[in-house]
Order: sequence, then structure tokens, then C-alpha cells
Amino acid sequence: MRLDETRREIIMNAVQTTQYIVGQKLAAFEQVQGEFEASFRFVQEVHGQKRFDTFPVEHTVRYLHALWMCESKDRLLSIYKNIERYEGRYCLELLAAWQEGDSAPVVLFLQRKLDTMPFADITRQIHEAHRHGGNYGLEQRLLHGRLTLLNRGMNLLHALDAIFALPDEQLLAKEVQVACERYGHTPPQIDRLLAGMDLPIYAYIPHQALAKRNMVVMNKLGANVMSKPVDQPGNRSWRVLEPVEPMRPFAEHIIFGYQELTSPQHNNIKGDRFVDHPERSDTGTM
Repeated sequence: MRLDETRREIIMNAVQTTQYIVGQKLAAFEQVQGEFEASFRFVQEVHGQKRFDTFPVEHTVRYLHALWMCESKDRLLSIYKNIERYEGRYCLELLAAWQEGDSAPVVLFLQRKLDTMPFADITRQIHEAHRHGGNYGLEQRLLHGRLTLLNRGMNLLHALDAIFALPDEQLLAKEVQVACERYGHTPPQIDRLLAGMDLPIYAYIPHQALAKRNMVVMNKLGANVMSKPVDQPGNRSWRVLEPVEPMRPFAEHIIFGYQELTSPQHNNIKGDRFVDHPERSDTGTM
């Protein structure tokens, strides 16, 4: 009995600790939510949703900062497996190295992020879809995608043009350091940010409240990003045509009968002891 009480106490302490950290995560995200939303939209624009007429060095610093903010959101809300998809930690390291005069890693990073342009393959698919009468809107969707990639490539060239326009000394003193200070990424600030990533609030702790908050935020941002006419249902490929009423159910799997819970230890965090009694009906055991 003593062992059961000790185990129960350990479990309850772990649950309370988790709830406390989740509360800290939500509070920390509340403080940066507005900046994250602006950063997410900017990343989408750089990746082709918008073609910038110019892309000054300040925009490149902002792009690296925005990727850091997106990773911070993923860490605060515990997005499993995707925490490093934005490479936010690496972006901070790039900004630190850039302020020391090393711009080559930044250029390489921009090329890797923005220079993935299969124009020939997409053009071939467009011609094939056209020969089949548009293929339920696929042709228009491919045309839109090719334009998005073209925007991304133009943004890359504008960014490189701004970086290469000045000698490294002037670039560092007049552009990079000023922009990094504006976004809170001076070398001492970067050191504090990198050290802060080891705090519990940035650890992966799955929780229903975190998942719910992430879904609410990303549903809102997704609707804003996909607000162009070409992104609306009915204007895309056949996979996202306008729904036909009555709509079919999301789940069509039929469960036959009742299945008894055979493992009380599964998903039983509190360790409650119970017996799963079968239900009864007029016709017998269910």
C-alpha cells in the first residue's frame, strides 16, 4: 500500500509540474503572438506569395528573425517533429556570424531556402494538363504555382543584389548591425536567446491546451494567407472542388459491438484502480 501511495504522489507531482510549465508556455506565447503572426506572414511573402520590388539587407535580417519567431512558436506550443523546420536557432547563429563580417553562410542559406525552382518540370506538367482540357483546374493551379516560384526566385536575386552592392565593411556597419539591433539580435542578445532555448518552456511537452492554441492560431493565419481568389475552393484542382450537399460523413468505419478495456494501465496517468465491467441489456451482455 505504501508503494502505491508513493507512486500516486510522484504521478500527481509530475502532472502538477506539467500543468505549470504548460501555463508558462501559453503565457510566453501570449506575449509574442502578434510578432509571430507578422513574422509568419512575412515568411510566406518571401517564399513567393509576394514579389518584392527591392529586398534590402534589412529585409534579409527580418527574414532570419521571422524564421526564429516561427520556430519559437513551434517550441512554445510543442509542435512535434516540426520544431526545427524553420531552422530558427541556425538563423540566430547566422546573424551572429554576419555581425562579425562573415556573409557567405547567409548567402548559402538564402540559396538553399529560396533557390528550388523546377520550372522546366512544372512547365511540362502545364502543357500536359492543357492537352487534357485543363484537368479540373489543374492547369490554372500549376500556373499559379509557377508564378509563386518565380516570385521566390526574384526575391532571392533582389536579396543577393542588396548584399553584394556594398563592400563588406560598409555592409556590416551601415546595414547589418543596424538591422540586427532593430530586431533585438545584437551579439549579447543572441547569446541570451540561444541560452534560453534550454529552458523548460521551450521543451517538447505535448498537451491538449497547447495543441488547441496552435490550431486556433494557425487556422486564422492559414485563412489569411490563402485568401487569394486562386486559392479558394472551386478555383483549384479537383481535390478541393466546392462541396456537394449532402456531405458524406468524415468517418465511415462501423464499430461492431463493445470491446472491453483489457489494459487499465494504458493511458491511465493517475494510476486509478478500476475494473471494466461489461454492460448489460435485455438481450444479454453487450
